[in-house]
Amino acid sequence: MRIGLYPGTFDPLTLGHLDIIQRAMALVDRLVIGVAINRDKGPLFSLEERVRMVETECRAIAANGGEIVVHPFENLLIDCARDVGASVIVRGLRAVADFEYEFQMVGMNRALDAGIETVFLMADARRQAIASKLVKEIARLGGDVSSFVTPDVGAALVAKYR
Repeated sequence: MRIGLYPGTFDPLTLGHLDIIQRAMALVDRLVIGVAINRDKGPLFSLEERVRMVETECRAIAANGGEIVVHPFENLLIDCARDVGASVIVRGLRAVADFEYEFQMVGMNRALDAGIETVFLMADARRQAIASKLVKEIARLGGDVSSFVTPDVGAALVAKYR
C-alpha cells in the first residue's frame, strides 16, 4: 500500500488545499493529512477545529475512492512520515517563493531519511493566489471569502471574527 503524507497547518483549510488533496489521492492508496501543531504560528483555529474542518471537508473526496486519514503532529515532518508509514510527502507549490522554501526542506528531509520522497504538485491556476494568511485577512476585514474556502469554512471564519 502506497501511503502519502500531506502536511500543513490548514488554518484555515482552503480550496487550494482541497485541490492538492484531491490530486494527491490519485498518487497514493492512503493519504494522511498531517495537521501541524505549530505554536509559533499562533493559529486562529484550535487544533481540534482544524482537524474537524479537514475531516469534514475531505469526506466527499474520500467517497470517490482511496483512504484519507487526518493525523495531528508536533514532531519533525520526517518523523511524522515515518510514524504513519508514508513513503511520499506531498507538497503544494503556488509560486517561486514556495519552491525556494520547499527546496531547502527537501534537502533537510533527504538528509534525515533518504527513503522518503517528496512530490510537488503545482497549484491549479485558479487557486495559485490562495493563501490561508490572506484568506484570514479578508475575513477579518469583512470581505467575501467564498471564492477561497468552502461554505462551512467560510462560516467558521465569519464566526471567529464576530
